[in-house]
Amino acid sequence: MLVAYLPRGNSLERVPIPDGGSVPEGAIWLDLISPTVEEDRAVEAAVGVGVPTREEMAEIEPSSRLYIENNARYMTATLICHADTDRPATTAITFILAGGRLVTARYEDPRPFALVSAKLGRVCPPTATGESVLIDLLDAIIDRAADILERVTAEVDLVSRRIFERQAARDDQGQSYQRILRTIGRKGDLTSKVRESLVSIGRLVLFLANEAEGLKLQRDQRTLVKSMARDVSSLTDHASFLANKIQFLLDATLGMVSLEQNNVIKIFSVVAVVLLPPTMIASIYGMNFKHMPELEWVYGYPLSLLLMLGAAVLPYVFFKWKRWL
Repeated sequence: MLVAYLPRGNSLERVPIPDGGSVPEGAIWLDLISPTVEEDRAVEAAVGVGVPTREEMAEIEPSSRLYIENNARYMTATLICHADTDRPATTAITFILAGGRLVTARYEDPRPFALVSAKLGRVCPPTATGESVLIDLLDAIIDRAADILERVTAEVDLVSRRIFERQAARDDQGQSYQRILRTIGRKGDLTSKVRESLVSIGRLVLFLANEAEGLKLQRDQRTLVKSMARDVSSLTDHASFLANKIQFLLDATLGMVSLEQNNVIKIFSVVAVVLLPPTMIASIYGMNFKHMPELEWVYGYPLSLLLMLGAAVLPYVFFKWKRWL
């Protein structure tokens, strides 16, 4: 799918280009979404730059993601998508600046693109260029990453309270620990993907800042790029802190599970110790030896019962006194 954005007064008009259609003159943003070969060729003919393939976009070395070719700036970043679902993912998106136009090539639909498209459809400066649209997209992408980290932080704090509040853990221990472990796993996966995205965006913003002179960015745009670089650095540090906290909570949860298992084993051990002396006494008097004095004693049977009861109660009292129970 190919979508062109054309200036119309104080807004950008979104114009889908049908298969085989030509790119209209004056479009400052060309958005390729899962493009076909024909759409790639149409953009290449209109802008004069080559569009990287999906395999080329997936390469991770910086020299293949951030480079200049035929006076066009190629910038590929890893963005997070489906962050509000149980299966968040990352996707590579390429931004190409050439002749004041922006070309984006992507195979997913991250939320910032829809937000920027709606925003520019409502209001947009008449002097908008591909560079200004790129800055709007990057700003929305960074804001989206910050929102995700804020949500994960709040959810991790909730999990932390559930782990360390004993009453909450006592109510339904088994199922609670399973839910906590699943939640920690999901939040850890989401945080790692956000951090991967932030590192990629940080490199892109740094590249854009270094190319500000060649792109002839205005002073306010350069200020925004520097501000975004600081935001990305701060968010990356926060994502690292959050990842460490999630690892701590994972270790704490596994420790709690081990304690619960030890408590169960301790109970079985105490029961075995309590029942062992009565069992020994019963075994002695259950032997069929002929010469056993107590067998013909009138009070032999009650005495053996008292001995077994005392042998069971005394270890229990001793354990309680030692606070092992």
